[in-house]
Amino acid sequence: MSKRIYSIPLLILIFTFSSFAQENIDPQVLQRIKREGLENSKVMEFLSYLTDVYAPRLTASPQYKEAANWAIAKLNELGLEKASMESFVLNGRAWEVKKFYMAMTEPQYMSIIGYPKAWTSSLNGVLVGSPVLIDAKKPEELDRYKGKLKDAIVFIQGEEELETSFEPDAKRYSEKELNDLEMMPEPGAKSPWIDRLGEYNARREFQQKLNELLKEEKALLTVEPSRDGRHGTIFVQSGGSFRSNTDLPIPQIVISVEQYNRMVRILKRDVPLTLELEIQTNTEVSDSLGYNVVAEIPGTDKKLQDEIVMLGGHFDSWHAGTSATDNAAGCAIALEAVRILKAIGFQPRRTVRIAMWDAEEVGLVGSREYVKKHFFDRDKKEKKPGYDKLSAYFNYDNGTGKIRGIYTQGNEAVVPIFEEWLKPFHNLGAATVTIRNTGGTDHQSFDGVGLPGFQFIQDEINYSFRTHHSNMDVYDLAMKGDLMQSAVIMAAFVYNAAMRDEKLPRKYFDPNEERPRRPF
Repeated sequence: MSKRIYSIPLLILIFTFSSFAQENIDPQVLQRIKREGLENSKVMEFLSYLTDVYAPRLTASPQYKEAANWAIAKLNELGLEKASMESFVLNGRAWEVKKFYMAMTEPQYMSIIGYPKAWTSSLNGVLVGSPVLIDAKKPEELDRYKGKLKDAIVFIQGEEELETSFEPDAKRYSEKELNDLEMMPEPGAKSPWIDRLGEYNARREFQQKLNELLKEEKALLTVEPSRDGRHGTIFVQSGGSFRSNTDLPIPQIVISVEQYNRMVRILKRDVPLTLELEIQTNTEVSDSLGYNVVAEIPGTDKKLQDEIVMLGGHFDSWHAGTSATDNAAGCAIALEAVRILKAIGFQPRRTVRIAMWDAEEVGLVGSREYVKKHFFDRDKKEKKPGYDKLSAYFNYDNGTGKIRGIYTQGNEAVVPIFEEWLKPFHNLGAATVTIRNTGGTDHQSFDGVGLPGFQFIQDEINYSFRTHHSNMDVYDLAMKGDLMQSAVIMAAFVYNAAMRDEKLPRKYFDPNEERPRRPF
């Protein structure tokens, strides 16, 4: 019996060391990374500061800069060098909510859960009035509301039909889903967003016609139900442009779908309905620049120290919640990863650089400007000196869920490398390496110019249905164990990339090739 007990681990150990030898991975360092990250974690402390104290962080807002200053102080405290806010041209303007109140006062009192859309106007004082309902689905149906909307509180659509869902809000990837993810898409299969393009274009055409009508009629403000919202969850983003050279549109309010539907039904029954509102927002253009937060651990190998391994996530957020899963989680994990590496006395061969991006929520602007400045200018098709120095960028921006693997963005050469890197983390639930692409995060700014930029596969948990861009994106819905696991794996990937003999291989890139972009 004793021989059996020791023989199986011995075989595993021999296999593990032979696998690691191929990538020159030091299993003792990985053990120390695991122990530091799982026994002495500070990830929830970082998350609390980024959600409870310094949130929300709308791009160009005073809160963003306050949070950035905190992050720089923390990076200095952790022992990183060159911690700073690196500016770029944003042409942005600050916007913040100073006060918001909305209630139905007739036929009964109802306090309303809602939020103004970002970069929309204020009201002058308290407004009391009765709303006008637009119940139209096609652009041509809007014509019947001409002459009825001047100085009106406008409900911009009819009742939003709700269906009870028997699916859980939170879930993890099943083994079948992960196995399917490892496979290439079926030849000829269309990207899912292409099938939704017609629906998207129809909504855009209707919205454009509605906006024109509201402007012509000089409506006072609009009210709409939260998209896909349930149980008082409000998904709210922008109603106007963050650019300083554009006009602010009229106030636009998003409220809970259940309360919106109640009021629509009342209006359709011709029962008098009165609303009371107060909206105070602050807008200024004292500083139109954007700011990425960066810092680094210098490389020590004379031949490799000019090469760079990067990690990060986006620092800006929307304004209704406190950005726990989008994306204080990614920033807290990046901070924790570099803390772990510093705590174990990491001396990287290559320079390790952390970056927390500004203006991701308005089009990946911060990371794109950074790539344009340091690596590759897509407009000019101009390679920068740093282009050949970057080994990899690792991004975290899909909620609070633990890492289950990594997307390789079609880079087949890194598949066997990442499979080796993940072997020590199979017992933490991370084993999947897929050739597939994923989008919507800052890794695209790197991948789009042929650089190795990667986003991890994460359990979605309740991201799309509860926290993403919502008032429920708060600390209490973040999962401590998942974030600890993610920080450990991030630290290990950065360690491996910084220490291997060669930079990570790149896929073919043609700077003249035009790629289709998602419209949403």
